Amino acid sequence: MRFLRFAALVGLTVWVGGLVTLGALVAPTAFAVVAARHVESGRWLVGVLFAALLHRFTWVALGAGALVLVSLLARRLIGPRPVHFGIRLAVLSAMLAVTLFFGFVLLEQVEQIQNAVGVPSLVLPPDHPDRVRFNRLHGWSVVLVGFNVAAGLVLVAFETRDA
Repeated sequence: MRFLRFAALVGLTVWVGGLVTLGALVAPTAFAVVAARHVESGRWLVGVLFAALLHRFTWVALGAGALVLVSLLARRLIGPRPVHFGIRLAVLSAMLAVTLFFGFVLLEQVEQIQNAVGVPSLVLPPDHPDRVRFNRLHGWSVVLVGFNVAAGLVLVAFETRDA
């Protein structure tokens, strides 16, 4: 049982820690560096690079989520049943659904805009349809990542509470 709980914690650590690292460290640092160095088309380049990082991280997150799911289901089958199993399974399922949507729908739409426009959305007029759509998608990405971080921390709390 301890090994299965440990596996779940490792999966959650990779998943939530990766999201926090990318969103709170990598993105702001990369954008700040290109702005400070006045790199031509730097903001656009960082956006394209960050989208590629997020797409790759989607696979890492799905793998980590699968590890958490297998751990949870194995503990359910072996027994004793994890406390609040149904809630945990629902939260984990929501996180996986958000990750799938984010990684394969939302990021694809962002990439389509970046490819079509070829410049940072900030250089477009504020009412330009591509800029408006990009800003809306970016806003949703922040909400979805925030949801997964918060939900992941809830699952971490459940795992550490069982100790």
